[in-house]
Amino acid sequence: RCATARPSPVATGARLPAGASAVLRREHGEIAADDGMLRDRSGGPGDGGRRDVRAQGQECRAGEVLLPAGAVVTPAVLGLAAAAGYDRLAVHRRPRVELLVLGDELLESGPPRDGRVRDALGPLLRPWLTRHGADVADRRLVADDAGRLRDALRGSTADVVVTTGSTAAGPVDHLHTVLAESGARLLVDSVAVRPGHPMLLAELAPSPEGRPRLLVGLPGNPLAAVAGTVTLAVPLLRRLGGHADPEPYRTTAAAALPGHPHDTRLLPVRRVAHGVAPLPFDGPAMLRGLAVADGLAVVPPGGVPAGADVEVMEAPGP
Repeated sequence: RCATARPSPVATGARLPAGASAVLRREHGEIAADDGMLRDRSGGPGDGGRRDVRAQGQECRAGEVLLPAGAVVTPAVLGLAAAAGYDRLAVHRRPRVELLVLGDELLESGPPRDGRVRDALGPLLRPWLTRHGADVADRRLVADDAGRLRDALRGSTADVVVTTGSTAAGPVDHLHTVLAESGARLLVDSVAVRPGHPMLLAELAPSPEGRPRLLVGLPGNPLAAVAGTVTLAVPLLRRLGGHADPEPYRTTAAAALPGHPHDTRLLPVRRVAHGVAPLPFDGPAMLRGLAVADGLAVVPPGGVPAGADVEVMEAPGP
């Protein structure tokens, strides 16, 4: 095949010369020595040279929404924004979080001993909250003492304080008392879910700059704290960070999922060939099942029979 005009070289990505309507790749073309005409040596089906021409508006048109509000700004999003001509993007500030792990019985290193146990929630929660948009400024152990807890809350400048433990009504559970004394307003005080029912959400006094401040109180038992994280802490952080709510994930119960008689149960499950199946070691103080879980099944009161539809929430992941 032979071109009908003399060739004009053009670089990849450059604008076509005036009057040009087709492009032939250099490796497919040959300029004849006798008349200077361009000949197509590709041997492929003819397309009029339009295959390598990028039309204006091919990827997006003026006024078209490129990404929905709440999209995460990834490296690809930055590249797309630059390609579309944006120099600045309006984003939400990452909420600043302080993690207070409450309890006299907690150790920070070594095996459990002398009636004391390791802090499992500090290592679990900090990266998980960070992955969901939080700027975790600090993580501190606070003894079971009302005065120390009061000082810790009073001195915090975080947008969200996340506490573990002290949400029930035991002899050393001081959180409700300290919140009441500080004038905090309880928004959520216990939820009909197992494990994790004594979780709470409170509105604290505003920061000196007038920013609203919140406290998420998680139970002290590890799996119960995870239940509070997926139902209270993570949705709160996503909303403060401007993220869209994820679509619920539903699948089939490949085996019967045992439930609580009266409350919703969050049950560690793993994926199998025909849906999800329950895992052992699912007690409120246990993490062994959660460590290998693919998610937490939302099991209504009474349980879910094999073959039925079930919602699965995200478990702590990488």
